[in-house]
Amino acid sequence: MEYIPLKSMAYYDECAPLVEGLGYILVELKITSSGSTKKISAVIASKDAGVDIGVNDCAKVHHALLPRLEALLGTEDTYMELTSPGMERNIKNAAEFAVFTGREIRVWDKTVTDWVSGVITASDEKSVTLEKDGEKITVPFEQIAKAKFIHI
Repeated sequence: MEYIPLKSMAYYDECAPLVEGLGYILVELKITSSGSTKKISAVIASKDAGVDIGVNDCAKVHHALLPRLEALLGTEDTYMELTSPGMERNIKNAAEFAVFTGREIRVWDKTVTDWVSGVITASDEKSVTLEKDGEKITVPFEQIAKAKFIHI
C-alpha cells in the first residue's frame, strides 16, 4: 500500500483547517473537471473514532466547504459530493491510518497471506500498529495488499 501525504492533495491545505474547525477531519479531497463544471468529492471523518458521521454532519461541512472551494477554483460551476468514510471503507491511502487511529480495521498482510485485524494504535509514513487482545503488531505498508474497516 502506498503512503501519499494528505497534504499532497490539491487544495487540502486550504480546506483542512476549515473542516477541522468544525470538528471533523478531511480524509479525501478530489477535484476533477467535466466540461466547464468542477466536480468535487470529499470525505470527512470524526475526530473521535467512536463517533459516526451523519447526514447533518455532512451538510454542515458541505455548506462551509463549498464556498471556500468555489473561491479557490474561481468558479461557481461546481458539483460537490461530501460523504462519511462509510461503515466498511476500503482504506485507499496508507496516510489514512493516522486519521483512523482508534478504529478497528483489518489488513491483508502479503507475508502471511491472511487478514490481520485490530485497533489502530499508531501509524507513521512506513507502518501501522494494530492491537488485539493486548498484543501489538506492526505491519509495514509494503506488506499490505488492502485494508478496510471492520463492521460488526
